[in-house]
Amino acid sequence: MKHVVLSCALAATVFSSLHAQRHKPVNPAPAKDTTHLPPVPAPRQGPKPYKDVVTAKAVTHKGLFTVHQVDDKWYFELPDSMFNRDIMAITRYSKTPGGGGVYGGELVNQQTIEWEKGPANTVFMRVITLVNMADSTSSIYKAVTNSNLNPIAAAFDIKAVSADSAGVVIDVTDFFKGDNQAVSLSPNAKRRLNVSALSSDRSYIDYIHTYPINTEVKTVKTFSATASAGFSLFGPSQPPLPAASAIGAITMELNTSFILLPKQPMQRRFADARVGFFADDYTVYGDDQQKVQNQVFIVRWRLEPKPEDVARWEKGELVEPQKPIVYYIDPATPKQWRKYLVQGVNDWQQAFEKAGFKNAVMAKEWPDSAGMSTEDARFSMIRYFASDIENAYGPNVHDPRSGEIIESHIGWYHNVMKLVHDWYMIQAAAVDPAARKMKFDDELMGQLIRFVSSHEIGHTLGLRHNWGSSSTIPVEMLRNKAWLDVHGHTPSIMDYARFNYVAQPEDHIPQADLFPHIGEYDRWAIQWGYTSTHTATPEADRKIVNRWIVDSLAANPRLWFGAETHPTDARSQNEDLGDDAMKASAYGIKNLQRILAQLPVWTSEEADTYTNLKDMYTQLTGQFSRYMGHVLKNVGGINETPKSVEQGGNVYEPTPKAKQKEAVAFLNKQLFETPFWLLDKNVLNKFSNPADAERVAAIQTNTLKGLLSAARINSMLTGSERFGVAQTYTAAEMLDDAKKGVWSELSSKKPVEMYRRNLQKAYIAALVELAKTDADNSDFVIVLGRSGAAGSNTNAASSDASSLARAQLAALRTEINAAMPGFTDKMTRYHLQDIADRIKKALDPSH
Repeated sequence: MKHVVLSCALAATVFSSLHAQRHKPVNPAPAKDTTHLPPVPAPRQGPKPYKDVVTAKAVTHKGLFTVHQVDDKWYFELPDSMFNRDIMAITRYSKTPGGGGVYGGELVNQQTIEWEKGPANTVFMRVITLVNMADSTSSIYKAVTNSNLNPIAAAFDIKAVSADSAGVVIDVTDFFKGDNQAVSLSPNAKRRLNVSALSSDRSYIDYIHTYPINTEVKTVKTFSATASAGFSLFGPSQPPLPAASAIGAITMELNTSFILLPKQPMQRRFADARVGFFADDYTVYGDDQQKVQNQVFIVRWRLEPKPEDVARWEKGELVEPQKPIVYYIDPATPKQWRKYLVQGVNDWQQAFEKAGFKNAVMAKEWPDSAGMSTEDARFSMIRYFASDIENAYGPNVHDPRSGEIIESHIGWYHNVMKLVHDWYMIQAAAVDPAARKMKFDDELMGQLIRFVSSHEIGHTLGLRHNWGSSSTIPVEMLRNKAWLDVHGHTPSIMDYARFNYVAQPEDHIPQADLFPHIGEYDRWAIQWGYTSTHTATPEADRKIVNRWIVDSLAANPRLWFGAETHPTDARSQNEDLGDDAMKASAYGIKNLQRILAQLPVWTSEEADTYTNLKDMYTQLTGQFSRYMGHVLKNVGGINETPKSVEQGGNVYEPTPKAKQKEAVAFLNKQLFETPFWLLDKNVLNKFSNPADAERVAAIQTNTLKGLLSAARINSMLTGSERFGVAQTYTAAEMLDDAKKGVWSELSSKKPVEMYRRNLQKAYIAALVELAKTDADNSDFVIVLGRSGAAGSNTNAASSDASSLARAQLAALRTEINAAMPGFTDKMTRYHLQDIADRIKKALDPSH
């Protein structure tokens, strides 16, 4: 009552004051212009009756989310049971603008989201960023949750309460029509395509379909786009899009799949560096810890027996899984290649039998069933892209809580066929007549497709590249038919050990043994990753699977895994074969020489203007360059063999001294002595202008720079200190051996031909750079990983590398001056005098 009296009194006072002012002569205030002010938002209204929102006009479909369409409005009806559940939101391109380097079916975004009831009749969509975790029963759980708040990606008014009062209805129209990052392009994708604002008048929802465990949303979005090159982390990534140049906009179709994740995550299996699986991780906190634990766990499919087969499965009998891994072949795939893609998938069935499951993985052609969509993330696909990219890739989408793979869409670019053609011709044509033409027969191309299919499927099963696998095979066994019939030329199809380039024509190796196949490492890795230990916790599981690794590697060294991330280990290389790069490369060079001699004939096609010859010569010199790289990695190499404490021996050991010394001798003989066989004038004069950059000279120079780099020499200096000079090839020995090879004319007195003169100048430039004593003389290596960039400075000026380089230069200048009178060739004398002057200036810049 007091409030009412006070209010009345206040009103009376104000009225009296205003009444008194009427008698004062005042100028009236100008009227306020409200034309450009934003409209005042209408007051928020609470939920309406269900029938007023989901009207009789509604078209309703029930599924993961019940979806209602009322005229041009779309509503989700969310049951209370759906709140606070983990849901994957997977967004893919459905259709894309031409020239963008992205294709319908490719992943553009993925998030884990959850619905949450907010205050004032709202529903929030949160994006879950899983970084840290704690058991909800522990005391530290509250501290973890206080420091890991998930962002709210969107807020929705509750339009109505469900008819049964067990859920709510929200309007999702504007959310999906708009540019909301959780279900649209990521910032990186926008930068790559150089797009900016969404044009809402040219964007709309095409459809929303819902199914028992997923809901699919197809949208059409138009963005403003600039007609200039897009950018990525490393700079310009692609030319401007034709549509952007034409009208300043691009239109694309996106499909977002919402998939409900299991309420109870699959039990994790901890990753191990001795078996090559992709992995995820998060930090775990617990009350009983004395240090924080970062748990890294492998990515794999959930394979479980049918309930009626559990007892048989636990006894070790083969059973079929409740839910097999099925890949569908994109209906856009040319028909003649489909069966080979299917075979590449089905080849993995043998591996899963080692893990206790039959018919665990298979491929099927896409059925013409109503209600199925190739964008539906319930279905794993091999998507076929009309693209000139020479590649294929095998990703997967997994539950970040456990590593359980949810689905995979393999990307298959049409022009991967050119890639495998060129590989096979250059690596196998010396021994396989079928490889000696520019268009292979369908059966050969089909088998090449099958091999690539198996490799990419391996990735989607969780397997990483095993670049060390082929190093476990003695080189001479690669020429042995009996060995190859049983073991193949590499134990793993996940290696980059393309084709058997070591085999010689006289070995009579059949075509099947030139191909990689799913091997003993692959079968073992699947067995390790997918066999159940029937334990209750990941910690108990780890003890058992560790024992599997220790026992298996002791019994069969061919099961060794060599990661892509061993930068100094010569055993872990891509595109190589065998346990000795020098022997394997020597055999490979013999075959390249045979192929080059026939290349003009094998590449000939009617009306071709030597484009084929140029392309294949480029491939051949590229293969030669790879051989040089394989050999070079031995010099200063450090072998890295991950071990657990149950295994004997060291993790780090130097590449054997004799092998390192042999590598430098090989480079001196095969490369630094000019490989004139590669400079066949009958070939080069058909397509190569002498004014163009010379490929052979570039290979020589780049390899020499790599040999004399500060990083390699500092590694050798440190290795000698760690392992002892008796066990290592020292940097001083390497520099002496390289000098003898590159400057052999000083003792032989042969004229120095042009390629050698250029190489010797490159040698001096590399040593002069190494000899600098300023702080800027360093190699800086960037290594990108999950946690960002790690830098490694190898500063020659602050190590013995610069001292060694200066000593080498001084000794070389003395040798040049002593040898110069013995040369009569003018260009050789001019060259040597120039070199002597360069060295003098480098060692004493004041003169």
